[in-house]
Amino acid sequence: MRCSPFTISTLCIFCAALLITGSQVYADLSPRYQDINHDLVADVPTDPARWRNPNILIFAYTPVEDPALYSQVWDSFIDYVSAKTGKEIRFFPVQSNAAQLEAIRAGRLHIAGFNTGSTPVAVNCTGFVPFTLMAAEDGSYGYEMEIITFPGSGIETPADLRGRRLAFTSPTSNSGFKAPSTLLDVEFSLQADRDFQAVYSGSHDNSILGVVNKDYDAAAIANEVLQRMQARDVVRADQYVSIYTSLTFPTTAYGLAHDLHPELATKIRDAFFSFEWEGSALKREFADAGMAQFLPINYQQHWQVIRDIDEATNTIYNCD
Repeated sequence: MRCSPFTISTLCIFCAALLITGSQVYADLSPRYQDINHDLVADVPTDPARWRNPNILIFAYTPVEDPALYSQVWDSFIDYVSAKTGKEIRFFPVQSNAAQLEAIRAGRLHIAGFNTGSTPVAVNCTGFVPFTLMAAEDGSYGYEMEIITFPGSGIETPADLRGRRLAFTSPTSNSGFKAPSTLLDVEFSLQADRDFQAVYSGSHDNSILGVVNKDYDAAAIANEVLQRMQARDVVRADQYVSIYTSLTFPTTAYGLAHDLHPELATKIRDAFFSFEWEGSALKREFADAGMAQFLPINYQQHWQVIRDIDEATNTIYNCD
């Protein structure tokens, strides 16, 4: 199943079980930023003196197993945005979610794609303003969290994880930590470090390779990453077994720093939506997921399910 912009808010599988209201307090946004229109993201500064219009723009995609590979994947897109904005744009190969968050907060990163779970942290603590995600031709989008193991592990259902070693990616990841932690607790009464040993791999790619190489008994991963690795022959379908698949979540959110000059921000947004996917490296890389366009999104609406998960896991946005 894939989501449309009109169905994502109905997909919170934790709400009934955990009595989540789905409400969002505006105080989650760091006091460094204003949200006068209550759309949950930082406003453009009212003082034009605070607008930034750098000669060189830095773009970063969410951490992956091979940043050099992804710099090539994004080359044609970066060239297109450069032509539309009249700015030099450089690809920043981030090694971790923390590094990406710190870079945009410090003003060293201007355009970014944040993974699903990191997006609320980026919005609340760094002034990140998401406005799009990748979608198929029909407007559908999303991915599922899967828990995978290797053949012959003796793990057939999540209940079999008791006493075993499960890899998460990082505490900020939705499918790599927050969603599976909640699901395992609610559905199977399993908690990390009480019922199973939790380890952190740093990325979905590392978790997948760790399972394939039997470094971990199992791992919670985003299946869109697994599909891309399989399409590149990095892993084979016979090297892993899926024991759990969630409902669909929104995927990587693309956006920009809140304090870019409004005219520059408009040019960047327009470039995303006018980019020609056909024949591009971007289209080839995400072909297995059927991605063919950048779809406009609204953070307040499309990330409601993720904020619900954060509420369920008592996630606090520590923006100090």
